Amino acid sequence: MFENEERTNIEKLGEFGLIDHLTKNIKLTQKSSIKGVGDDAAVLDFGGKKTLISTDMLLEGIHFDLAYTPLKHLGYKAVQVNLSDIYAMNGTATQVTVSIGMSSRFPLEAIEELYEGIYLACDKYGVDLIGGDTTASKQGLVISITSIGYADEKDIVYRNGAEEGDLICVSGDLGGAYTGLQLLEREKLVYMENPNIQPDLEGKDYIVERQLKPEARKDIIDLLQDMQVKPTAMIDVSDGLASELLHICKQSNKGCKLYEEKIPIDPMTYETAREFNLDPTVCALSGGEDYELLFTVKQADYDKIKFKLDFTIIGYITEPNAGCNLITKSGNMHELKAQGWNAFGSLQ
Repeated sequence: MFENEERTNIEKLGEFGLIDHLTKNIKLTQKSSIKGVGDDAAVLDFGGKKTLISTDMLLEGIHFDLAYTPLKHLGYKAVQVNLSDIYAMNGTATQVTVSIGMSSRFPLEAIEELYEGIYLACDKYGVDLIGGDTTASKQGLVISITSIGYADEKDIVYRNGAEEGDLICVSGDLGGAYTGLQLLEREKLVYMENPNIQPDLEGKDYIVERQLKPEARKDIIDLLQDMQVKPTAMIDVSDGLASELLHICKQSNKGCKLYEEKIPIDPMTYETAREFNLDPTVCALSGGEDYELLFTVKQADYDKIKFKLDFTIIGYITEPNAGCNLITKSGNMHELKAQGWNAFGSLQ
């Protein structure tokens, strides 16, 4: 995808020259960032706060397809999916490290484009890039990002804190990223059969962006804090609503009732799913990559949250023997099953 562009061979720079080139404009903005790039390790000071750390790896051909994923978007998304894990702990994200493995087919200009997206995400979310690694790869592009943050111990929210009667809430809407992926995959196949046909994505901006450029929901953490509502359990929706809710129930040793009619699905997601003969509810339950926040709150907080448009109450937590169930729009009850992303398979 770089044949017609001006290319600078990375071998001319070497590993350390590449690092210097990519990091020369970094400016640290977090008070906790004592030392960033340029030494054997970064130095952080959170002043007695609890440190939060999460790592994710993205592999070409598994997690992304460069046939339709712009490198700038990829860099942005790679940071977002990591920050989302810190916010899912009710924490504040402050730093990231970025490690990349790349083959010789990537010129300097391509890596610069990837880092443009990384820097854009860091700037937007007030996060410092403090280090990382670069290496050669024979398996395509590899991106590994570690996110670092902090929280007071009393504010940290785990997956195992849900109690019977708690309300189940989710931010935003679900299924958009998966339907956006189906659309991009279809247009890729059309292009491969006839490169003269331009992609037909008109009117589908929202779901395409949900797949290519997701946003971590820091705003939800800020909103909950402003409302003085602390979730009892929380997780980000990376593998699909069903999978994430089952994680909360398993680790909290509880059951749940999830109402299909309450699951928030954008009209464009709904229409596109139908175009692909997919059930929109299945896309929301099992599609994944929405990076919304799924959380439980005490019933006593209902009056604080009932009119908030930023998230939706979709069910409640039950005692464990009641099981984990989906109540369909027709009123039938079915066991809730995880059919989301399997890292060693696909959508199961």
